[in-house]
Amino acid sequence: MIKRELYMKQIRPFIGKDVVKVLTGIRRSGKSIMLELLCKEINFPHRSILMNFESKKNSKYLKADALYDYITRKVGDSKEKFYLFFDEIQEVQKWEEAVSSFRVDFDADIYITGSNAKLLSGELATYIAGRYVQFVIYPFSFEEFREINKDHTFMDYLEIGGMPFLNSIIDDKNAIKVYLDDVYNSIILKDVVKRNNIRDVDLLERIITYILANIGQTFSATSIAKYFKNEQRKVSTDTVLNYIRACEDAYLFYQIKRQEIKGKKILSVNEKYYVADHGLREAVYGKNNQDIERVLENIVCLELLRRGYKVTVGIVDAVKEIDFIAVRNNKPVYIQVCYYLIEEATKEREFGNLEKINDNYPKYVISMDEFDMSRNGIRHLNIEEFLGKEGMAL
Repeated sequence: MIKRELYMKQIRPFIGKDVVKVLTGIRRSGKSIMLELLCKEINFPHRSILMNFESKKNSKYLKADALYDYITRKVGDSKEKFYLFFDEIQEVQKWEEAVSSFRVDFDADIYITGSNAKLLSGELATYIAGRYVQFVIYPFSFEEFREINKDHTFMDYLEIGGMPFLNSIIDDKNAIKVYLDDVYNSIILKDVVKRNNIRDVDLLERIITYILANIGQTFSATSIAKYFKNEQRKVSTDTVLNYIRACEDAYLFYQIKRQEIKGKKILSVNEKYYVADHGLREAVYGKNNQDIERVLENIVCLELLRRGYKVTVGIVDAVKEIDFIAVRNNKPVYIQVCYYLIEEATKEREFGNLEKINDNYPKYVISMDEFDMSRNGIRHLNIEEFLGKEGMAL
């Protein structure tokens, strides 16, 4: 079992503290494993309770009162600290009431997971408002992928992505396709359709396919509505927006807004979208090998999010685009991503756009090239170098 140290480092300072630890992220990204890892690290088995609410054996505890009664019986009269691990907590009706009561009534250290970004945005979330810390768990990074699959290359990662379970079937391409299709269907049916009462599933899937085809491209809900109109299918912009937001809430897509570098103004139209795992794109839409530059961009974007950066797309001189402005601790890093820098015009575009930024913060061009082409203070990195331990200092 991989230790997922990137997340453990983030969570450790809060172990034993009086805040609820909330782990969110796309379905099957490894949240359940993170709970198990935390349970093992804390290592008080007789005072730890681990429950998965998608398991049939816990179906009788899917209401707050029933769950509260069960935990009360397990804790009994003990005055010792108990460690409560609740997987997919959103399946429990009014779960916030139960969790809030555990904090008040017991000496409890609480960890919960959920597959929806609105987990803590409902009315009941006021019960634990200001009393939780949230961590997004992403599919495997390339560094994690390589840690488990030492004989597999970046091109394998480029094709199949980082869903953790794939490592047990990595040499069976048919099984990988079947599994990723199943993950996609679970996300759509459980986390998007069911949770948002979506009736037109066909339209939803068409919108998802459109976004998968256009990852890393600027577009708006209006442009999608116009696209469907040209396809002789009438759909309102509001419907498109609602369906996209439902996918974002399920962590299927991440919206990246555009930002003017000079004035730092965030633009409200023509955002970009990236998929949580590029392996899902290959399984559902295909063409990862044909769209390598877009997939590389997707991989870099998710890696930046994974490392805790706030990410936007940069606009310089009104029209020139910087793929990513990544900000952490109020310090920006500027990044361009491309396939290869073979042609001179490509070099001029990638380096030239960065050279127009008049500040002294780090600037990088990331590509598949193995030769260092750094120039004028702009560092060039091979994508494997960026994704590896050497690139973590970025």
